[in-house]
Amino acid sequence: MTHPENNSEYKGLQVNSGVSSQPITNPYRRPARRRQQLSASEYVEGILKGNVSILGQAVTLVESTAEHHQALAQEVIEKCLPYSGNSRRIGITGVPGAGKSTSIDVFGLHVLRDGGKLAVLAIDPSSERTQGSILGDKTRMEKLSQHPDAFIRPSPSAGSLGGVARKTRETIVLCEAAGYNNIFVETVGVGQSETAVHSMVDFFLLIQLAGTGDELQGIKRGIMEMADGIVINKADGDNIERANLAAAQFRNALHLFPPTPSKWMPEVVTYSGYYELNIDKVWDMIDRYFAYVKETGYFDRKRNEQAKYWMFETINEELRHNFYRQPEIRALLEQKELRVLNNEQSSFTAAHDVLRRYFTLLRNK
Repeated sequence: MTHPENNSEYKGLQVNSGVSSQPITNPYRRPARRRQQLSASEYVEGILKGNVSILGQAVTLVESTAEHHQALAQEVIEKCLPYSGNSRRIGITGVPGAGKSTSIDVFGLHVLRDGGKLAVLAIDPSSERTQGSILGDKTRMEKLSQHPDAFIRPSPSAGSLGGVARKTRETIVLCEAAGYNNIFVETVGVGQSETAVHSMVDFFLLIQLAGTGDELQGIKRGIMEMADGIVINKADGDNIERANLAAAQFRNALHLFPPTPSKWMPEVVTYSGYYELNIDKVWDMIDRYFAYVKETGYFDRKRNEQAKYWMFETINEELRHNFYRQPEIRALLEQKELRVLNNEQSSFTAAHDVLRRYFTLLRNK
């Protein structure tokens, strides 16, 4: 390209041609090495040694939907199973804004002061539209996320709480094999996630706030009946009196419910997660519960019931996935959907037609 500015009439002024275009990649950079897939035995060996990196990779394997990853993950879980079961599994739920993450931060530090290790498995709510999650639990648990004996793993619910709950239970097995003797499972705090988490923990803690109007409003009877302990957060400053009043209301409400399967009477405690007040009282309540259920034998009975529950849940999930993976079934579903929308067939007879075709396919295999 010529530049008129370089003509003799423009003495003292010169425009250079510039440099040729450079490659957008660094020619001296070594190509990234692809991470080698570990074998099941290598995963198990690393987990039993407490290798956090390998534990994280194993959890990712469990969460993967790829069939070859799932096969490897199940082999790892089977080999870790004999080393699991030696932890206290605590589910933590509460309305959004109740301070679950802040409470877990201070509860976790309280537990770690007595020795041992802590794993926090947080089910993060996903967008129903984009299936995206923030996964910001580590940012809300500032102190715990820096502790060398704490492992924090958020998992996106991705619109399928049943699926992520099963994977969370499998993750519990891996964490216990890695030596984590305290497991916290935080729920998304809405809908059916509480039921799923309740079916995999030993103690179910409900966090509630005071001074928000009717203290029992929005708390479903089912969640109250599942709770082994209720704690009123933000009991500090001018809110102490309101917190004590809320605690009294919850105690009165609990007396109206039928006895729990463990025959344990749920306790109500006030505390402040932000100012770390009465944290020891909350943990004393949990200690009393574990002492009680182990003495009565309910601890082992509940663990056995949970194992059986998740066996049937896994069967149900696999049957559902197998049903929708069939190409012929997917095509038939589209046809039946149109007939239902055009009022040519009822929803129930359409469903029975599809199921009959599915069972025929199974018999012919």
